[in-house]
Amino acid sequence: MEKIDFNYRNKILTIVFAGILLFFTVIFSICVGVYTIPLFEVFNAIIYHILGNGGASNEIYSTIVWDIRIPRILTGMLIGMALATSGATYQGVFRNPLVSPFILGVSSGAAFGAALSIIYPVPYSVQISAFIFGMVAVFFAYSLAKVRGKTPLVTLLLAGVILGSLFNALVSIFQYMASVAQLKAIVFWLMGGLHHIGWTQFYTVVFLIPLGIILLMGYSWKLNILSLGDEEAKSLGINSERLKIILIIIATFITSISVSVAGIIGWVGLMIPHASRLIVGPDHRFLLPLSAIMGGIFLILCDTIARTITTGEVPLGIVTSILGAPYLIYLLRSKKTQFFGGD
Repeated sequence: MEKIDFNYRNKILTIVFAGILLFFTVIFSICVGVYTIPLFEVFNAIIYHILGNGGASNEIYSTIVWDIRIPRILTGMLIGMALATSGATYQGVFRNPLVSPFILGVSSGAAFGAALSIIYPVPYSVQISAFIFGMVAVFFAYSLAKVRGKTPLVTLLLAGVILGSLFNALVSIFQYMASVAQLKAIVFWLMGGLHHIGWTQFYTVVFLIPLGIILLMGYSWKLNILSLGDEEAKSLGINSERLKIILIIIATFITSISVSVAGIIGWVGLMIPHASRLIVGPDHRFLLPLSAIMGGIFLILCDTIARTITTGEVPLGIVTSILGAPYLIYLLRSKKTQFFGGD
C-alpha cells in the first residue's frame, strides 16, 4: 500500500478546515448586524422558507434573514472566491506575486461600462454594460500585446496598464459631465459594495462563478508547469500560449461578473493568494481551492464590518483596502523568501 505524503495530507486537512470555517463564518454573518438575530431564529427562518414548515418564523426575522442577509452574504462569498481564485491564477500565469485580477484593465473597463450606462441609459442594465466592457478591455489588452503570434507577459502587463489608464480617463470625463445624482451613482459603484444585492444578483453568479472556479482548478497542474516558464512548459508538451489564453479568459470572465455585480473591490485578488501561498505553498492544486475559500471568508467578514461599523454602511471597497494594505505592507517587510522558489 502506497504511503500517503504527510505534507499532502496536511494540506488537504487545511483546506477542509478552511471550508468548515467558511460555513461558520456564513452563519455568524447572518446573525450579526445592526439588528442582531439569535442563532435558533436564523435556522427557524431558513427551515421555514426551504421546507415550508417547522413553525412560521417571526416576520421581521424572516425578512432580514431570507430576503436581505442570505442572498447578500452568499453573493459576497462567491465574489470573494472568484476574485481570490482569479488573483492566484493571474499570479501563476504571470509568475509575479504582485499581480491582481485587475492588472489587465478589467476593473477600468467595467467602470467605463457602468459609467456609460449611468450617463446614457441603455435598454440593458449597468451590470451587463460593466461586464461587457470589462471583457472588452482585456480583449483589447491581449490584442495590443500580441506580436507575431506570441504574447510576451511583460508586454501584456504594459498593455493592461495602458488600457486601464485610458478607461480611467474616460470615466473621469463621465464624472465631469454627470449630474449630481449621476455622479453619486458612479462614485458609489466605483467604491464597491453589496448593499443592493438580492436574490436576482445571487442567481446571476451562483452558476457561472463556481463553474469558472472549477475550470481553473481543473487546469491547476498545468498552471504549476506554466509557472516554471514557457520553455519548461513546451518541453513537457504544454502549449503555453494557448494555455495562457484559456486561463486568462476564464479568470477574466469570473472577475468581470464579480465587478459587474458588486463594483470594484480591491485587494482580495492580491492579498488572499499571498496568505494562502504562505499556508500551503505554491502548488496550485492546493493554492486555488484554499484561495477560493479564504477569499469567501475574507469578503464576508469585510462586508459584515461594512454594514455594522456605523448606523449607515461603509462602502465595501474601502474596508477591504483598509484591511488589505497593512497586511501587504507587513508581508513585504517580513517575508524574506520568494514565493515562487529561489532563495
